[in-house]
Amino acid sequence: MRDAVGGSARDLVWPGWVPEQARMYLRHTEAGAPIRALAREKACHASTVLRQIRTCETRRDDLLVDQALRRLGRLVKQQGEAGSPSKETMMAQQNGCDDSLSETRLEREALRILRRMCEPGALLAVAADMDKAVVVRDTTSGTQARTAVADRDVAEALALKGWISCGTPGRISRYRITGQGRSALGRLLAQAHGGAQGFADAQVPFSGAGARPEPGPDGHRSEGAASGPLQRGRGLAGETPLIALARRRDKNGRRFLSQDLVRAGERLREDFELAHMGAGAVTMDWSRFLTGPIDGGTAPAPGGRGYSAAGARARVEQALHDLGPGLGDIALCCCCHLEGLERAEKRMGWSARSGKIVLRIALQRLKRFYDGLGDEAGMIG
Repeated sequence: MRDAVGGSARDLVWPGWVPEQARMYLRHTEAGAPIRALAREKACHASTVLRQIRTCETRRDDLLVDQALRRLGRLVKQQGEAGSPSKETMMAQQNGCDDSLSETRLEREALRILRRMCEPGALLAVAADMDKAVVVRDTTSGTQARTAVADRDVAEALALKGWISCGTPGRISRYRITGQGRSALGRLLAQAHGGAQGFADAQVPFSGAGARPEPGPDGHRSEGAASGPLQRGRGLAGETPLIALARRRDKNGRRFLSQDLVRAGERLREDFELAHMGAGAVTMDWSRFLTGPIDGGTAPAPGGRGYSAAGARARVEQALHDLGPGLGDIALCCCCHLEGLERAEKRMGWSARSGKIVLRIALQRLKRFYDGLGDEAGMIG
């Protein structure tokens, strides 16, 4: 492969999400571009480029970072063997049509995964022989609940970009969201609320203007949440409405929501997220279930087994149909869109503090629904 200044090493085509430091590292290690040539191109001293390359090399101790660089390294070698890419090849690689991870898909998945990782006690677990990564969090009963699943290439990209970091390496490596990840989540939420084609469950109608910014798990406002669209939603909140209600106790000391009811709500949320992983994610419209009569005729066909997007979508529709008007509205608002109870009460014209009672009834019905599914009722993992 020719020198970076004069030929194909400079012509490498990358997916849009690849960090500049990783590009320089791979151009040097895989494409053979000299450090001095990279420094001239970047108009900086060669020692600066060398330091960045060494930093990237050090990060290969991280399981996901190492595998992300290996994956991208294969892409570099493929391009080197094929010569300068054609215009069509460049467009395919940038859009992820050549089986590489596209920036659009990464942003959609990052919005879903990072929101879950902002919950208290949440972490992403992955092993070398796993083709998926799983997000789990601690529950009030001291157990762990699986709340999301990520494709391996998505988890690798999140680690390479520094949005998650491994605090506990080992046979099963555990990752937590970083400050960079919180900032990135803020930007993605701003794009979603601003009308960009982001992840479809970040819907503006559930977030009225003027809401106060939510704190992160550490009790502080997340980076990038200073003003604007981020103040309108609960996307950066450290806990979901169900977790907050599960901490409340009645006068006899009993929890307002039992763990099995919380789990039923989390199961609906999981199916809701899986439903958005299919081809119709951006265009999917759940508004027909909100504050309007749900068709009382034939119920949607039960979803198939497994965790396909089509099966999850069918289960969500069937669950909302089973709940009916009112109960279905509050379940979709609080379990799926993470809408606060007060805002949901105002939206539906209910009296103050009535929402939590209706939500508990909805969760009881939802538990009965998932109990009736048998093997399909289990969460991911």
